[in-house]
Amino acid sequence: MTRLVVALVLATGLFAQARNAARGEQVVKEAVAALGGEKFLTMRDRVEQGRAYSFYRERLSGLSKTKVYTRYLTRPEPPQAGFFGVRVRQTLGKNDEAAVVFLEDGKGWDITYRGARPIPESETDRFRESQLRNVFYLLRMRLGEPGLIVEWTGSEVVDNAPAEVVEFTDSENRVATVWFHQSSKLPLRQRAYRRQGADRDEDITYFSKYREVGGVMWPYTWLRTRNGEKIFEMFSDSVEINVGVDDTYFTVSADTKILKKK
Repeated sequence: MTRLVVALVLATGLFAQARNAARGEQVVKEAVAALGGEKFLTMRDRVEQGRAYSFYRERLSGLSKTKVYTRYLTRPEPPQAGFFGVRVRQTLGKNDEAAVVFLEDGKGWDITYRGARPIPESETDRFRESQLRNVFYLLRMRLGEPGLIVEWTGSEVVDNAPAEVVEFTDSENRVATVWFHQSSKLPLRQRAYRRQGADRDEDITYFSKYREVGGVMWPYTWLRTRNGEKIFEMFSDSVEINVGVDDTYFTVSADTKILKKK
């Protein structure tokens, strides 16, 4: 009798797990379609232009005009675990007088009028980890990756909007939780945890003000919090996709002075 009970419990658990995985995959499929389907999945590059605000202990600590250039690299088929395929350049100031560049090989540059300084490995690692957990990178680049588990965990109300909650877990135990709007199917927010020594930070990003750009739906407002405190917010004035962002945007010119790493 005891063995029968155990078998029934195990079977029920396996059935629930399979059901949640199937529903999670369905929610993700609908989200990809809402974001633009094939146009979203084949988006090569993107340029976001607007205003960026940074905060320290809920107080405004910086603001600037900004442009963010993103370029996606060709994903291997079939998908491979460990592949990382995105480059990002963010310029700051009215005349783009400063920039930071993050590359797919783990390197990066902090560029000013003084020259180009290599970005510390701790910061490039943080960029890589944040991208690997980013819902748009997950949907654009990581679906079908070996070891990536997608599971529906329930329904909740987020900012007065009903949402389906999906958890992504990869082969290296990275976890990202995403809330998708039940009606529009678009991502509303995501949550990830980041280790800081013995502590663990909770990073939550909110997405809103979606607009159609070249057949792709994209959020014009991003808000990021850490442990409940606002740390970053961006308001885009314009977003463009597939405009031909090439290697020159991420390459330090030959006449640029190379500064020592801090």
